[in-house]
Amino acid sequence: MKIAVIGAGAMGCLYGGKLSALPENQVFLLDVWKEHMDAVNEKGLQMEEDGQVLTYNGLKGCTSASEAGPADLAVIFVKSTLTEQAVRGNKEVFGPDTLALTLQNGLGNIDILKKEIGESNVIGGTTAHGATMLGPGKMRHAGKGKTIIGELDGRESERIKAVAALLEKAGLETEISGNVLGLVWDKLLVNVGINALTAITGLHNGELLEHPETERLLEKAVEEGAAVAAAKGVALGFADPVAHTKDVCRATAANKSSMLQDILNRRQTEIDMINGAIVREGAALGVQTPVNETLSQLIRFLQKEKK
Repeated sequence: MKIAVIGAGAMGCLYGGKLSALPENQVFLLDVWKEHMDAVNEKGLQMEEDGQVLTYNGLKGCTSASEAGPADLAVIFVKSTLTEQAVRGNKEVFGPDTLALTLQNGLGNIDILKKEIGESNVIGGTTAHGATMLGPGKMRHAGKGKTIIGELDGRESERIKAVAALLEKAGLETEISGNVLGLVWDKLLVNVGINALTAITGLHNGELLEHPETERLLEKAVEEGAAVAAAKGVALGFADPVAHTKDVCRATAANKSSMLQDILNRRQTEIDMINGAIVREGAALGVQTPVNETLSQLIRFLQKEKK
């Protein structure tokens, strides 16, 4: 299968590297970071995993989609704030039969992809893996978890089964869901509870539960998000999203969230697609979201200070 991974950050490299290990796959990494793409082409992708360094040489790093051409499968891993720009800037990857899979954080990515390439070409999902960039051509697989994917209409189609089987064969534990939009919201609420708070405080994920102040803010942020989901008619996968978010904190206790990494590295965050999305959706539905509004504004201030 010809696969294009759009966005060769840590997660894009993780999936690209694993998929490239299958001899039947031809995998292209697409990213604007030329030094990174050059390193992948010259030395392979070096992945730290389970105390060893694995090198994946079956990848082609590209800074232009024309180097790849139309793919059978495009996996989207750019930051949510860049989805529209990335799809439009990599049009050569999307042929009439290209299937696009988004495993991104945040809300709105599926809608953008539907608008840009057509609803019938889009599938969605979430991933519980963790990964960190270490430098050009180097990253760390920081934590393992399930990948859950699904058709937007909930069908268990032949193509979704084929993609799930492909990911499984690459060593990425995968399930199929009939409620992919609920999955996206489940992941969103976890990020709502963890990302902004860790970025503001500098705490690791697990440390949020060690302080009553941050634990209470986590609870309130997730409760607001769940209220917005209920008003929107979204069927969540967890009866208690607050408890689920705390479970994720414990399971990833030593992790630095992606938003904390962004703030520390003076990068723009995905706040507008995470807590900011809860605020926007809440305003449209008449649901009050004061904690998410406060967290969003604090992150925007920190981004401004880091420029």
